[in-house]
Amino acid sequence: MSKTILTVDDSRTMRDMLRLALSDAGHAVIQADDGVAGVAALAQAGPLDVIITDINMPRMDGFGFIGEVRRHPLHRATPILVLTTENDAGKKQQAREAGATGWIVKPFDPARLLAAVARVSP
Repeated sequence: MSKTILTVDDSRTMRDMLRLALSDAGHAVIQADDGVAGVAALAQAGPLDVIITDINMPRMDGFGFIGEVRRHPLHRATPILVLTTENDAGKKQQAREAGATGWIVKPFDPARLLAAVARVSP
């Protein structure tokens, strides 16, 4: 089933890789290049099935972005997958406390990414 997915990452290459992997699987992809742009996309996107965000970004990092998502009434329960180079247990805990649903370490395997998307969204 096709899902609408917001990806938030400051790396153009990573956004392109995510768009390719997700759109090839039939999903609609909305992209933002940092947390501030991600918050703006939330206001215009309508319902989302999944959000995938990086942690280390300029202007607003992933933790701040996740907090903003959770304050938005339409997206309080939207699954959020963190996709980052970070593998620190403390940062994982901080992401969970902010409201993240899952954690994927870059570089990502497209099949595992799609499996994670399927697992967290109906």
